[in-house]
Amino acid sequence: MLMGEYFHTADAKGRVILPTDLRDELGESFVVTKGLDACLFLYTDAEWKVLADKLQKLPMAKPEARAIVRFFFSGARQVSCDKQGRFLIPPNLREFAGLDKEVVWLGMSSRLELWSRSRWQQYNDKIEPAAAELAGMLTDLGI
Repeated sequence: MLMGEYFHTADAKGRVILPTDLRDELGESFVVTKGLDACLFLYTDAEWKVLADKLQKLPMAKPEARAIVRFFFSGARQVSCDKQGRFLIPPNLREFAGLDKEVVWLGMSSRLELWSRSRWQQYNDKIEPAAAELAGMLTDLGI
């Protein structure tokens, strides 16, 4: 299971180091794509296949379905780490997520999220004041 929060840096070429314990969980090759909330999603090959199968079953006659499929597939890239545990994030994905030098890895059970540290802080600044509301949502969801 992918979990935890890790602070790292990206180099000038757009390479990032995948933390060792996350690398062990993610596997030798994996998929990186655009994610929700202006971050990147990383999936094991098996988890990507599950998502891709669901996306391919969406009704292509619906504009919303085509938009969702385009969103995830257009940015998707198969990548793998070098011997130092680094991989290159394509420029279009770096731009999409606003990645610069400081990045944050988040383990999210079946996927990883990669955030710009500044965007992650902005997101937390919005979410933390709503903690009581989030607690209420947990009850509504049966958790």
